[in-house]
Amino acid sequence: MPEQNPSLTIAISSRALFDLDESNRVYEEEGLEAYRRYQIAHEDKVLERGEAFFFVQKFLNINRLLDKRRVEVILLSRNSADTGLRIFNSIAAHGLDITRAAFCGGESPYRYIHAFGGSLFLSTQADDVAHALEHGVAAATLLGGSGEGRGSANDDLRLAFDGDSVLFSDEAERVYQSEGLAAFAETEARQAAEALEGGPFKGFLRSLHDLQREFPESDCPIRTALVTARGAPAHERVIRTLRAWDVRLDESLFLGGMEKTEFLRAFGADVFFDDQSQHVQRASPHVPAGHVPHGVANAG
Repeated sequence: MPEQNPSLTIAISSRALFDLDESNRVYEEEGLEAYRRYQIAHEDKVLERGEAFFFVQKFLNINRLLDKRRVEVILLSRNSADTGLRIFNSIAAHGLDITRAAFCGGESPYRYIHAFGGSLFLSTQADDVAHALEHGVAAATLLGGSGEGRGSANDDLRLAFDGDSVLFSDEAERVYQSEGLAAFAETEARQAAEALEGGPFKGFLRSLHDLQREFPESDCPIRTALVTARGAPAHERVIRTLRAWDVRLDESLFLGGMEKTEFLRAFGADVFFDDQSQHVQRASPHVPAGHVPHGVANAG
């Protein structure tokens, strides 16, 4: 495959990529040295898939479809290189094209995201995710159990995003939280022509959109959806904002407060990002879901 700088790089923790629950139980119950011995003793036993496995697999498949290296996945791990050998062995066994990693020996790995050029960080460690967001990187805490068998039935990569506090800033959500639904609807209708400020995932969505443009529109393996609690008349400002950004979403679901889970299942999301933990918790038994701890809903 021709060498080329990737246009989009994501960073992922080892526990998001693989099911490390048993290893983590050893660490919590018996301590670090027991964990080290356990991982070394099992380093040739292939780890099962984690919550983000199928997302990563489909993401890396983009390189094969384009016959050039346009995307990259970086492993960021709290393991040491010694205990992380099992992870790299499992990466090889599952046929994932992941060659770069930072093993941080118990320290948070988020500080290496910028050095690797990462646009997105997925982890099961909420503190690491919060630090990444504070440093301007789109990030989410993945919830749920084992990812075994949780890939969508579609061959294409499907990503679903909430709007306010994820793709957009929390300016509208602040009005809703402080003044209620009627004030929110009135404000959004009055400001329909004014583009919303970008949220933490604006840059990632832009990079994803640019990547989609490398494929024919009728044959693109990446599909995106906005899944928002907004309804009319608050829909217009969202549409005009995306126009102003010159970003296209393949599907936009304005649910007017309806529960999101069944819509995410119908879309076949490989991952769903939302700032409200209750939405993520409801969706996570059915689709991989990431909590984005950003905005007024997560204040305090």
